[in-house]
Amino acid sequence: MDLEKLKEPFLPKWRVQSIKQGKAICVAYLDARQVQERFDDVCGAKNWQNTYDSETGVSSIGILIDNDWVWKSDVGTESNVEKIKGKASDAFKRAAVLWGVGRELYNKGTKALNAEGKTPITKKGAKLWTGDQLSNYLNGMSEGKALLAQIWNLNKELHEDKDFKTAMSTLKELV
Repeated sequence: MDLEKLKEPFLPKWRVQSIKQGKAICVAYLDARQVQERFDDVCGAKNWQNTYDSETGVSSIGILIDNDWVWKSDVGTESNVEKIKGKASDAFKRAAVLWGVGRELYNKGTKALNAEGKTPITKKGAKLWTGDQLSNYLNGMSEGKALLAQIWNLNKELHEDKDFKTAMSTLKELV
């Protein structure tokens, strides 16, 4: 297992952190499922695990390295929506950062968009109603390119298949 692959960049998701005076401040993030997939892909599902202590809010992620479990831990904070679940998820993602997962997101900073009410809008005034729309827009992807990225990510077993790669390249040129 190549643990350096844990550090490979993600195409981030974006969420609105705050809206004030017609400006939506957006931040990049990973969700816990993306982190779990990265550990599964790099370590194998049987070679990593995590624990969570609800009293302290500490999550630990262990990786089986040379028949020994190596652990890294961090603490989370409650979210505004689901306090307990949010705290556990935050602690898990913070522990993953100690392994290198998602570190590059800290360099993304924030992005500001205009907003109408509580909804961010594009430069052309289109409303970004969903998190996927916001993420695609801020990642510079059209809906078509976003769909291709999703197809690519859902078919990892085909990444070395010549025909699949050719088809994906052809479609990319069309959108």
